[in-house]
Amino acid sequence: MKSLRRLLTVLVVLVLLAATGWWFTRPKPILVVVQEVGRGQVEATLSNTRAGEIEACQRTKMATIVGGRIDYLGVKEGDRVEAGQVLMRLWHEDLDARLAVNEAQLATARQRVREACTVADNAEREAARQAQLVKRGFVSASVEERARTEARARRASCDTAKADVLTAQAQTKATTIDRQRLVLIAPFAGTVASISGELGEISIPSPPGVPTPPVIDLIDDSCLYVKAPMDEIDAPRIVPGQAVRITLEAMPAKVFEGRVKRVAPYITAVEKQARTVEVDIDFVHPEEARGLLVGYSTDVEIVLDTREDVLRIPTSALREGHRVLIAQDGVLVERRVRSGLSNWEQTEVLEGLSAGDRIVTSLERAGVEAGAQVSIEASTQAATP
Repeated sequence: MKSLRRLLTVLVVLVLLAATGWWFTRPKPILVVVQEVGRGQVEATLSNTRAGEIEACQRTKMATIVGGRIDYLGVKEGDRVEAGQVLMRLWHEDLDARLAVNEAQLATARQRVREACTVADNAEREAARQAQLVKRGFVSASVEERARTEARARRASCDTAKADVLTAQAQTKATTIDRQRLVLIAPFAGTVASISGELGEISIPSPPGVPTPPVIDLIDDSCLYVKAPMDEIDAPRIVPGQAVRITLEAMPAKVFEGRVKRVAPYITAVEKQARTVEVDIDFVHPEEARGLLVGYSTDVEIVLDTREDVLRIPTSALREGHRVLIAQDGVLVERRVRSGLSNWEQTEVLEGLSAGDRIVTSLERAGVEAGAQVSIEASTQAATP
């Protein structure tokens, strides 16, 4: 009897030891983060491959057609200018002197016109008077013929003098144009972005094939837009009028509304592996863009399609093969889903899930696989649109 009790005692001790060993060596549940499947808005979007930038609707990099010494510089960097304002002028006293000669020649030619045409008018009246005298028999026909010849010669001299006036006018205009080649005039109102050159320096225009910095860079910053490079694969899906969200690195908390204005009709190859199409985007509310600096780097998100009140999950919760992990009774269960619209944040679910299902979003953690024992570390409600 005593031996039986000892045996039972030993068995109980062994069972307790085994239970204690199992308790301390049992696999611990994996902590996971889950989110309830909910309904909301899902968009299909495209993003730029490289940073875009703010551009001015009008920007001109100005330089004189010919070279010379800078004689007048009426602006400095950052100045606001009006359309038609003289910005810079090269030395041109030689052309001023030539223009004075041309204007004097023009005045002389006009005086000769008055003189020659007055003589021609008198000669024609004299020829008409001689014709009347011939009819009355007071003079011979040869006298009338000489008078008519004289009148034609005087009229020809008048016409020649008028032609001289046209020549003098053309010479004056040519000299005036030559002077204009030495002057930079603002073609529109804007801000002087940069000036390359100082008063008294020599300004030299760019030789063919050899680019040189422009003397004045003028920007119309009252009208701004965004130019963004998009991957060539996405180009067929981008059309004018599509809604765009614009963000700036300098203002990350602000989102600007935009619209696609133009899609370039050609592909730009910055590198062989980076072929893009340039897309121009207007601000829906231009007044919000006032004050932005030309050249700001931007990111854009073009909205291709939008669906409201659909079942959706975080895109990061999707595994390869359109599968998700669901936490059910402390165990992870894998389920295949059929998806619809998708972007970086949300994916539409057409089949495979129901509202309220708890899907795992912490897929990066070790051991998160189907069949694993889990414990919920955090659970979030489905985000509203």
